[in-house]
Amino acid sequence: MGGFSIWHWLIVLVVVLLVFGTKKLRNIGSDLGGAVKGFKDAMKEEQNKPTELPRQGEAGGTTIEGEVKDKQNS
Repeated sequence: MGGFSIWHWLIVLVVVLLVFGTKKLRNIGSDLGGAVKGFKDAMKEEQNKPTELPRQGEAGGTTIEGEVKDKQNS
């Protein structure tokens, strides 16, 4: 009742190959590999992206809104 032996895993592998076929499993593997590669490239791109500092007028967004309200009420 313990864990699976090597024979259990081999039988599972044979059943999976019979159900899906080698071509479909190869396509799934290449799609998964491409997705992982794309994710890694995006992470590298994000790390190399310089951080932008806010411009002088954009730093206080709520202040600008307050000024607009005051001007509209006057």
